Amino acid sequence: MRVAVTSRSFSKHPVLRKELLCRYPDAKFNDEGLSLSGDSLVSYLDGYEKAITALETIDDATLSQLPDLKVIGKYGVGLDMIDLHAMEKRGVKLGWTGGVNKRSVSELVISFATALLHRTVFANAEVRNGKWYQVKGRQLSKCIVGIVGCGHIGKDVVKLLKPFGCKVLSHDILDFPEFYRENSVEAVDLEELLKCSDVITLHLPLDDSTVNILNRDRLNLIREDAVLINLARGGLIDEGALKQRLVTGKLAGAALDVFAEEPPNDLEFSKLDNVLVTPHIGGSTEEAVLAMGMAAIKGLDDPQDPLDFIKKLV
Repeated sequence: MRVAVTSRSFSKHPVLRKELLCRYPDAKFNDEGLSLSGDSLVSYLDGYEKAITALETIDDATLSQLPDLKVIGKYGVGLDMIDLHAMEKRGVKLGWTGGVNKRSVSELVISFATALLHRTVFANAEVRNGKWYQVKGRQLSKCIVGIVGCGHIGKDVVKLLKPFGCKVLSHDILDFPEFYRENSVEAVDLEELLKCSDVITLHLPLDDSTVNILNRDRLNLIREDAVLINLARGGLIDEGALKQRLVTGKLAGAALDVFAEEPPNDLEFSKLDNVLVTPHIGGSTEEAVLAMGMAAIKGLDDPQDPLDFIKKLV
């Protein structure tokens, strides 16, 4: 079967290229660095039976024009760009492994949390402006950390927090009683978590139920001395309302690795001295990239019914 790779980063990775070519010698790579969507995506995949995709939107309109496509290997851990029901309808199988980048993301959560609490961004800006004085911050140790979404990454954050002696709260649509009990995690509703936490970190997929889950009203529940972290998906937070709280000092700080539109258009937001912004690097460590790529390759040969993955999104 013929394979086409849409992902630019996969196409540039020498180890992943070599591994795929060993299995599929005629594989096509996106060596031109094309940003594929709509008609250009259809044209690129036309005539191929298998594909490795990343951030490209795979919907029914796209699949309807690709009758030869039988398998998609997903490079990356999010499935919000793929219409699983459309895949089922069109008879296309999916190869995907959740959580393969969890340690990369959870390490960055800890990094962001300590940077925000220690006011590292502000202190660095002051030094760059020629000022030298001790900026007072807070320790992560003994803080109350609220984890919104306790799936693969959320659970790994819990494990990394253990040496800090934090009290951990969790909100998820599913219950994980055994994990919570073994790791001293308290399950609470979202509003209580927002009101009580020193550090709030989001680990949710983006779908109809989670769009703007942190809207203006919920953001207003967060304490002024708390910090907010989002390494999940842009679109989970009302970014305008968040900016207002940060500018007015109603929130101590925020670290954002994702935005509703990337790159973000509001450069003023990115330059606030209580905001830490990175360009969607949560899963971009070498180890995570390799793991995601290998999982996508494996998925080409061991695909499943796409609807089977709905219950695995946690």
